Amino acid sequence: MTLDDFLFYFQLGWSHLVSFDALDHQLFILSLIALYTISDIKKIVILVTAFTIGHSITLVLSTIDIFRFQSNWVEFLIPCTIVITALSNITKLKSGTNATTINYYFAMGFGLIHGMGFANTIRMILAKDQIIGWGLLGFNLGLEIGQLFFVSLILLITTLALGYFKVKKSNWVLFISAAVFSLSLQMALKRIPLN
Repeated sequence: MTLDDFLFYFQLGWSHLVSFDALDHQLFILSLIALYTISDIKKIVILVTAFTIGHSITLVLSTIDIFRFQSNWVEFLIPCTIVITALSNITKLKSGTNATTINYYFAMGFGLIHGMGFANTIRMILAKDQIIGWGLLGFNLGLEIGQLFFVSLILLITTLALGYFKVKKSNWVLFISAAVFSLSLQMALKRIPLN
């Protein structure tokens, strides 16, 4: 595999998160870190990396044909993971807890589901004579860098909202989580598999 091939997969991973077609991925990251601020950067990096690990495991297993999933079910389950994460944020606000540990499980577990969503596409793109590992490494690095870029934007907006505009943190989390919940629920209802 050449450097150009590696960069191609890196760009594919990057655009998998930052393109306009990546709304479900963006909504999941937004709901995953909605409870946190810049002072929680270590927790955020662990969460995002846990998501990438889960995503990568399923992507590898699907790409090398260990298992496959019906894409209509995967496309339905992805927004369901976002609904659950956003709802979890709201219930944590109501109960006054910040159970960070469950977010790590959400990140990795739901990363497994999100990885299924891109497996069919990348399986078709990878040529049979290429070393799959390098393509997947490039893709996953691009995805991780894209996620960290997106997280940085979210944290910048959160810092402005809480610091400059003096929005109460609980109101901010409720607003973000409710908006994400609403959008992802609509997405899930549109994608219910009928067969």
